[in-house]
This record gives sequence, C-alpha cells and structure tokens, in this order.
Amino acid sequence: MYTDEYTKGNAMIETRIRKVGNSAVMTLTTEMLTLLDAKEGDSLYVVRGDDGSLRIMAQNPDMQSVLEAAEQIMDENRDALQALA
Repeated sequence: MYTDEYTKGNAMIETRIRKVGNSAVMTLTTEMLTLLDAKEGDSLYVVRGDDGSLRIMAQNPDMQSVLEAAEQIMDENRDALQALA
C-alpha cells in the first residue's frame, strides 16, 4: 500500500516493509522506479544524511560528484580543450 503526497515539489511515497525469508524488504513501486530512473536489476545506493534520514539514489553519489567536477573543469577550459582536439 502506498500513498502519494507532494510536499515542496518533492514526491513522498509511503511504502511498507515486509518479511521475505530472513530479510526485511521494501517494495519499490513503478512510480518510485520512474522517479529514480531505475529498473529491475539496477543497483541503488542508500545514503544516510546528517539528520539521520536515508536517501535512495540510482547513481553512485561519489561518482556523481566526480562527474560534476569534471564537467565544471571542462566548462571552464572549453577553449583550451577545443584547441587540443
């Protein structure tokens, strides 16, 4: 069972934890997968915030920060990179 609520532009979806074998499982609905841009079989990353919250991410947060830094460097040095190409 899940309920959609929208708070400050962010989707908040309630889901339940259920037992499967010796594990606790949280079901991701189709809507959740769409919001994450993820599909069955993809890896997900759970990051704990300073406030104790958990954030589910479809992309490795460490890799994402590296890619953002690389993009910034390429933007700052676009002319030099084009001259080298």
